[in-house]
Parts: sequence; structure tokens; C-alpha cells
Amino acid sequence: MDVVLAFAAALVSLRLAADLVRRWLDRRTPELLAWGASLAAFAAASAALAWGAAAGWDDRAFRAYYLFGGLLTAPLLGAGSLFRARVSRSGVALVLMLYVGLALGVAIAMPIDPPVTGPDLPEPGDHLDFFPPRVLALVGNVTGTVAAIVVAWMGIRRRPLGNTLIIAGVVAAALGSTVASFASWGGSAFTIVAALLLYAGFVSPR
Repeated sequence: MDVVLAFAAALVSLRLAADLVRRWLDRRTPELLAWGASLAAFAAASAALAWGAAAGWDDRAFRAYYLFGGLLTAPLLGAGSLFRARVSRSGVALVLMLYVGLALGVAIAMPIDPPVTGPDLPEPGDHLDFFPPRVLALVGNVTGTVAAIVVAWMGIRRRPLGNTLIIAGVVAAALGSTVASFASWGGSAFTIVAALLLYAGFVSPR
């Protein structure tokens, strides 16, 4: 069940990400690219989850899962919302590029002690130092989530359906992160729901 749902979450998220990138190629609006990258990060994190569930967790699978699921998904989502709100697009793009570079460096270089082994989803607090990897994940997730929710809420009168779906998708993603620590299949199920809700919210005209 864990492997099947995680693999399904990866496929669904990747398919939706590809459609957003196609739309970006047609329209060249930066929010579509950022949102597509966010759903692609969903897909990569789900693929790492499937890897760990199928072959057992190791440091490689954990680094991939932490990078895409813990460090990148929410900040990319929040950046897309800020782009949609036209909040200093050049400034947001610069901060986002710096953050992504920092996240990549941290995920590659962070010491993992003790090494990750076993069939169960690792708990970051058991293997990572608080600074910088866990602090960076906390700052990135809080900032990205708050940006996505605040922008959606402020524009809900202008686009009630789409922004409500975005808020619901953010909530589903947050619930998925919580549930995953107890049952990885539950986290994958919430990831599928979150990806579908977010995608519907991104492309909704209303």
C-alpha cells in the first residue's frame, strides 16, 4: 500500500506539474512556472517516499525526500502566489533563487547521524542537526505556507473558487505532512488530494 500510493502521488503530481509548465510556455506568467516547480517537488518527494518504502530507507532516499518535500515544495508554492499578486516579481525571483541554491547545498552537505536505515519513514529530528537543515525547513515551510494562504485569502472575493481550492490544497498538504509521520500511505493519499486541489485552484478562472 505504501509503495503504490506513493508512486501514484508521484505520477499525479508530475502530470499536473507538466501541464502547468505547458501553460507557462504559452503564457510566460512566472506564477505558473513556480507552481509547476512546486508540484514537481511534490512528485520528487513522493518518488523518494516510494523508493524508501520499496527498497528500505537509506541516506540517499532521505536526502531526496527532505530536499523536495521538506525544503522546496512550500517555498515554491508561496513564491508562485507572490508572483500572482505581483509583489516585486524581480525581488521574489532573486530571493527564491538564493533560497533554492541554499536548500540544494544544505541537502547535499548536511550530516546524517545516525545513518538512515530500515523500512519506516525517518524522523528528521532523529538524524539531522537543528541548524541549518531543520531551521531552514521551518523557515521555508512557514514562509511559503503563509504567503500562499494570505495571498489566496486577500483575493478570495475576486476569485472565490480558485483561491478557496488553493487554501484547501495547502491545508491538505499540511495534514499530509503530519499524517506521514504516523503512516506514510496516509501522507501519500493527502499528497494526491493536495496536488489535485492546488492544480484546480491554479487554473480556475473564477
